[in-house]
Amino acid sequence: MDSTARICRIIGRLNIGGPAIHAILLAEGLRSRGYETVLVSGQEGPQEGSLRDRAVRKGVAPLFLPELGREVRPGRDLLALYKLVRLLRQQQPEIVHTHTAKAGALGRIAAKIAGIPIVVHTFHGHVMHGYFSHRVTRFFLAIERCLAMASTRILTVSEGLRDELLRLGIGRPDTIEVMPLGLELDGLLRSDVRRGEFRRRLGISPEVPLVGIIARLVPIKDLTTFLEAASGLHRSRPDVRFLIVGDGELRPQLEQQAVAFGLHHCVDFLGWQRELEPIYADLNLVALSSLNEGTPVSLIEAMAAGLPVVATRVGGVSDLVEHGKTGLLVPPKNPAALSEAMNALLGDPDRGRQMGRLAREAVYPKYSDAALIDRMDRLYSSMIHASLPARRSARQELHG
Repeated sequence: MDSTARICRIIGRLNIGGPAIHAILLAEGLRSRGYETVLVSGQEGPQEGSLRDRAVRKGVAPLFLPELGREVRPGRDLLALYKLVRLLRQQQPEIVHTHTAKAGALGRIAAKIAGIPIVVHTFHGHVMHGYFSHRVTRFFLAIERCLAMASTRILTVSEGLRDELLRLGIGRPDTIEVMPLGLELDGLLRSDVRRGEFRRRLGISPEVPLVGIIARLVPIKDLTTFLEAASGLHRSRPDVRFLIVGDGELRPQLEQQAVAFGLHHCVDFLGWQRELEPIYADLNLVALSSLNEGTPVSLIEAMAAGLPVVATRVGGVSDLVEHGKTGLLVPPKNPAALSEAMNALLGDPDRGRQMGRLAREAVYPKYSDAALIDRMDRLYSSMIHASLPARRSARQELHG
């Protein structure tokens, strides 16, 4: 940028996951490119984990808006909208950029009320499948179609997600652009140096096959299918251990299911872990059983660490994982297929290592934080320059 530009970035909450990581990296990384960012977020849930400390370590001080919660609550939502409008009128940013569904709705409405010239929303996934009843989904779909018309640009994290939104009637081909996630992957590229560290901590020998899943323990991640698949794999490979990294509302239920499936002695629920590099270094493969995804962070990280992956073919996963080359894809809610795919890779270590090498090449540097900053800087600059004539004309009318 030739001069400083102001960005107001609004996200529902800074819970552990791709959207929060994305927002924090952009707020930090774009600073050196001439952008001042105000990062606004709501309250994380009690079991979601929080990345607020990570933001602070990177010199990003989030502005806390407690009314910007996850649930739909008309009174609190109207108060959040009022506060956002007031903030935007005070800040007068050139760009309002929203992330996640609730923040995307309230933030875009507030931006239009406040007269902000450029409004951007990123779909990290969507809630039009696997979250709500058909009636509620239709209601949210109608809202998203209207909000798309109020957006200067809509960003998606994968080609598949872009195509799906267009099929749903959200946005137009000329206003939707793919902006892949960016993550700090350099440490994962060197994770081999930490091999053995995590196994020693858990008392697991180097010879034991270790399968991991890194996810929020919520319905959309369908961990029940993973546990059923683990149960099937355990019958043929009793030597395999399973790590579940993450937390969430379903943890007590899933722990009970693990016992019911006879897995209590070979499944470890680890909760949220601050340091993932030693975990990836000691895994043999990473699995994902989701019903819907944008671009899953855990798969990008696993692939950067040189691991093969087995995942459900949903959302943007097939844009990330090439079946048979960088991993294996299976249908959702199919424990037998997931179990068979995991067994195939564990039974052929050479194939798994080859997949891991190709997986690393597929995600780096494409999904690096540096690549994300470059792409977003180019997009912001082009939109700001394109809006200058209209803004000059508006100022002339105001003072003429």
